Amino acid sequence: MIQKVKSIEERDKTLLEWINKYGKIPVCTTCKVTPGAFIKPDLSWVENSNINNALKEKIKEIYQNRYQGDQYYIRMPASVPESIHEKQYSSIPYPDAGFRLLALYRYWNIIHYFFPDKYLAEKDWNDVLREYIPLFLSAANKLEYELAIWELIGEIGDSHASLTGSSAIDELRGNNYAPFRVWFIEGKLAVTDYYNPQLKETSGLEIGDIITHINGETVESIVENIKKYYPAANDARKLHNISFDLLRSKNSSININYISSEQTGQKEIRLFDRSIIRIYNWFKDSNKCYKFLDDDIGYVTIATITIDDIPQIKESLKNAKGIIIDIRNYPPTFPSGHIGAELGSWFIYGSSTYAKCSIVNIDNPGEFTFTPIHYIQNSGETYRGKVIVLVNEITLSSAEFFAMVFRSGVNSTIIGSRTAGSLGAVSSISLPGGLGTGFTGIGFYYPDGTPTQRFGIVPDIWVEPTVEGIRQGRDELMEMAIKLINE
Repeated sequence: MIQKVKSIEERDKTLLEWINKYGKIPVCTTCKVTPGAFIKPDLSWVENSNINNALKEKIKEIYQNRYQGDQYYIRMPASVPESIHEKQYSSIPYPDAGFRLLALYRYWNIIHYFFPDKYLAEKDWNDVLREYIPLFLSAANKLEYELAIWELIGEIGDSHASLTGSSAIDELRGNNYAPFRVWFIEGKLAVTDYYNPQLKETSGLEIGDIITHINGETVESIVENIKKYYPAANDARKLHNISFDLLRSKNSSININYISSEQTGQKEIRLFDRSIIRIYNWFKDSNKCYKFLDDDIGYVTIATITIDDIPQIKESLKNAKGIIIDIRNYPPTFPSGHIGAELGSWFIYGSSTYAKCSIVNIDNPGEFTFTPIHYIQNSGETYRGKVIVLVNEITLSSAEFFAMVFRSGVNSTIIGSRTAGSLGAVSSISLPGGLGTGFTGIGFYYPDGTPTQRFGIVPDIWVEPTVEGIRQGRDELMEMAIKLINE
């Protein structure tokens, strides 16, 4: 309908007729703005649009008499917006221009009215819509359409953002991987581990070797070209996400230039199908989540923790002179807030506040209000030793919640580097072409209102791995934690 109009006047007339055909809008007597709302709906686009006064007034009338009660397209389980009844149009792998615009408008609107941290984005969200209309219209095939969506969701700066069902991009990137893990250490792409120990010899590289070129192109230039397709709240998390795909291909091998501790050189690296190697779960955590290190220092990892472990941790480690809690991972149980609060309460006297949240008002989309401040309560004994919490860019979402709770401890110190910067439950939305994405649907802040989105949990003491430390097999964050406890 709109694609066929030939002028602005005809467009406005067509839209007004389309709205009016649904009949008179019932008067709403309960449509109010909440006093003291943290964020109020942004309807500036109405006044700033080049639409005629009649259409502007009709849009204002719709807003002033907006529907109250159970919504058809959005529901709010646990105060987090969830998109429902939106058609995926899965049978249209490459949507036509109309459906591509529907994808853009659908995503733009849900972020505009239901994303609590839109105000932290680098661009004005109104400008984003104008910028992306030509990109979505010009997408000439399924791959270009998926890339346009990846780039769009990257604009909100959210480490929860991803794209499911993107088969064209998966096909482009390939399903074969190098047999070793790489990570950006001191700004360099370093080998840090082997996915499968039995493939160590096949890899041809040692831990700590630096990869400088991939198929003749510098790592820096590759990252610069693809980073817009990797949504994340901060650069560290973005590089973490990118690192999984840099040594990925449809081919059976890739050529790399590298620097080792003794030489520089070139190698052809054999790649393996992802079904053979453990790409995302190569961590070597034991099944038991706690133990003693040397010098009577306790260690807890949240990678395998359950609520049943808490009493055992308290009993076993109560006399430790210090406890190291490793959150460079992700808890296995969701939701895991109860686990974090139960353990975190052991480190405080009485009660302690640690966060407050912002949630959207479903009856006034775009309006966000603060919840009461969250606190934890300890009715038993308090652990009196030092608590050192290890974090980095892997620390995401529920893991960041753990860090936030532990920070309120009386003798707690967080060390490491900035976390992923996306704390809160994920809201999902479907897009034409059988695609899906998500965003952080609830805002998390410190009690004083300082946001965690994008900023993450900032450590008290900044400690990062070094290439030399990796080569020597050292865990420099762990070393610093032990040093702090022994001081």
